[in-house]
Amino acid sequence: MNLPNKLTIFRIILVPIMVIIPFFGIDGRIAGIPIEWLIIDVVFLIASLTDKLDGYLARKNNQVTAFGKFLDPLADKILVLAAMMMLVEMQKLPAWIPIIVLAREFMVSGYRLIAVEKGGEVIAASKWGKLKTVTQMIAIVLAFLDLNAFGECFTGVLQGGDLILNLIVTIMMIIQVIATIFSGIDYMKGAKKYIKD
Repeated sequence: MNLPNKLTIFRIILVPIMVIIPFFGIDGRIAGIPIEWLIIDVVFLIASLTDKLDGYLARKNNQVTAFGKFLDPLADKILVLAAMMMLVEMQKLPAWIPIIVLAREFMVSGYRLIAVEKGGEVIAASKWGKLKTVTQMIAIVLAFLDLNAFGECFTGVLQGGDLILNLIVTIMMIIQVIATIFSGIDYMKGAKKYIKD
């Protein structure tokens, strides 16, 4: 097994580690942020960086494999959705956001299966897909540092740094939802010829 695939597997292993951290009941705060949120954020950040690294290494060293093509996007979905569900449980994110992301992933995965079966090529990620990925990662990393729930910046209650951080998280989440929807539409346009069959 090559290094890029090992990094992908490592990313998947980090997900249950990230999920069980709250069960340890870690007390204390740093700069007002609960330590367990910081640890979860660091684990998520490391996992996100392995996503960029494994793809880079696979292309650079000509180590792109069928296993990697299958597992890499799956690992990304598991990581992002696990983090979002944790944010929902912490009451920092409304459930409709991960529901939209999940619906898009099911549609895209279905399209990919049909395309492979019909012998077609899977279309490359569009600008919407790239925007989705970047804004998703930024939004999730910052959301774990934000003490307030999604959208509280619009209530007029927050001030100073709390207001700025919550505003950035909220805007990034909204952008990633829009990008998620439009990237899903791009994939469905490519799937039309297969659906007609």
